[in-house]
Amino acid sequence: MGTKGIAIVDMDVGKLIGILNKAFSDEWLAYYQYWIGAKVVKGPMKEAVIAELIQHATDELRHADMLANRIIQLGGTPVTEPKEWYKLTNCGYDAPNDPYVKAVLKQNIKGEQCAIMTYKKLLKLTEGKDPVTYNIVLQILQDEVEHEEDLQAEMEDLEDLLKVHGRK
Repeated sequence: MGTKGIAIVDMDVGKLIGILNKAFSDEWLAYYQYWIGAKVVKGPMKEAVIAELIQHATDELRHADMLANRIIQLGGTPVTEPKEWYKLTNCGYDAPNDPYVKAVLKQNIKGEQCAIMTYKKLLKLTEGKDPVTYNIVLQILQDEVEHEEDLQAEMEDLEDLLKVHGRK
């Protein structure tokens, strides 16, 4: 850990590490939600949705890595017990117990919307106080917004397909 790197943070570093660990927990749960969703999803457009879910899972794992590295730079320790993720999460976890494409997409859109709000708050919290964390959060927020757009586009395509075939 760099002494000057921590010294430039103009806020309670311990509190920031706690907030980053909550986001870290969210990213691991999001990763698993996408990964397992890609394994169990069923229905029309399944292959397109699987490809999207796998790409998003990869991004969420990258986000967890970015957050873990920042937590360590700040002198903290990333959450080491997966069971703690459930206690710390901002956004929760929705198991894809209904593997139908539309249900899986809805769950993941909801998760992305929560992530967007979480990172928006974290962006405001670190603005002008911790430029390194701010830039990491900004990168993640941009990805989360893109994920929501991608998932909503898949949902629109699915709904159009179902209308053509007279289904819901």
